[in-house]
Amino acid sequence: MPTCPEGHQSQSTDFCDQCGLPIVAEPAVEPTPADAAVTVCPNCGVPRPTGALFCESCGYDYTTGALPEQDLHTALGLTAPEPVAEPTTTDEPVATEQAPANPAPAPRPPSWVAEVWVDPQWYAFQESSDPLPAQGPPRIVPLHDSALIGRQSVSRQINPDIDCEPDAGVSRRQAYLTSADGHWYINDLDSANGTFVAPATAGLPTEAITARTQVTVGSRIYVGAWTRIVIRPALPIDLPPVDPAAAASAEPGPTQTAAEPADKENDGNQDRAAPDQP
Repeated sequence: MPTCPEGHQSQSTDFCDQCGLPIVAEPAVEPTPADAAVTVCPNCGVPRPTGALFCESCGYDYTTGALPEQDLHTALGLTAPEPVAEPTTTDEPVATEQAPANPAPAPRPPSWVAEVWVDPQWYAFQESSDPLPAQGPPRIVPLHDSALIGRQSVSRQINPDIDCEPDAGVSRRQAYLTSADGHWYINDLDSANGTFVAPATAGLPTEAITARTQVTVGSRIYVGAWTRIVIRPALPIDLPPVDPAAAASAEPGPTQTAAEPADKENDGNQDRAAPDQP
């Protein structure tokens, strides 16, 4: 029943039936939240201050009841990493053991070689004005997986695997040999005078290669004014015997990467006119 400010109970809800004073509605009493009854943290037992939303000790959420986040190592069931101890400095010298140097592996014997010839027939066919060098046995060049054919240039750091000096008709980067599945292939690197390939039983070639070409055993590669190159399997007599002690102590040196952009120019061969092709 409503009560007026003087304490009279009235049937009317707007004015008092006895004294006529206006009756003021009493403010609604909000229900006490359930978490207000929590006086200590249910997770760690620390007393909860009045109105606190989180436990200041462990982080327990009084409103949602969520537990504090666990450490990542604990949550994943891992062992926490041991703290790293700071190094201590001492005046005493620390003895260190030097690991023995691993000897360099012995060079792999080549399974293929290239014979570099001075060919007088190719020289006559080219009608070159350069003097023909003295003929003799071929120069043997070991081959592995690939080889650059050309001429050395110190200033441009070009070190071909098959150096055709002093044939000035050969470009610095003339052609590129590659091996795959036991076969050899050659690509011309846009050389000035072209690269020619002919089977062993054919005559002198007249057309330069324009794409990747297979080089079979006994095939002849013609470059420059007089150079003929023949690819064949290596024989025991092709290379001198290797001293095992020297091979073990030898340090591997830098190798020239043959896969370089092709040159449109003759790289220093401008002083020699290109031979007329029949």
